[in-house]
Amino acid sequence: MSGSGRESRAAQLDDIDRKLLALLTKNSRRTNNSLAEELGIAPSTCLARLNALRDSGVISRFTIEVDPQVLGRELEALIFVKIRPGARHLMSNFASDMRSKPGVRQLFFLGGADDFVLHVAVRNSSDVRQFVLDNLSANPAVATTQTSLVFEHGHGSGEF
Repeated sequence: MSGSGRESRAAQLDDIDRKLLALLTKNSRRTNNSLAEELGIAPSTCLARLNALRDSGVISRFTIEVDPQVLGRELEALIFVKIRPGARHLMSNFASDMRSKPGVRQLFFLGGADDFVLHVAVRNSSDVRQFVLDNLSANPAVATTQTSLVFEHGHGSGEF
């Protein structure tokens, strides 16, 4: 679907880099001084390491996380999608189209029994149903879908 375009070579991280990544994963708005203090290094060293992680591509971007419930999207679901065997050439277009749909938080291209998983956030079960009907059941490339409701989710430790 989309590649990074980077050579496949793992970056070498030491303990301080790993701790810095874990701290930023938990809160990317922390100041350089607070990061340096917690890591026990000089602010200039911390900034140099942060810049090196960015320059090497280990940190690809800083972002925010929106709470969909605060926006009235009380229900989250995972929709597993299989593409028809004769429509495999449409997979890239399908992925681009789904990424642009309101409510789609994440899209995963898979190897295995399913081709894609869509993570959607909507107001209620009627909205999930309507999303599936309008965007998946009506799509000639889609063979089957299976929807699972998300009751709770969280993030890992952020440690690498």
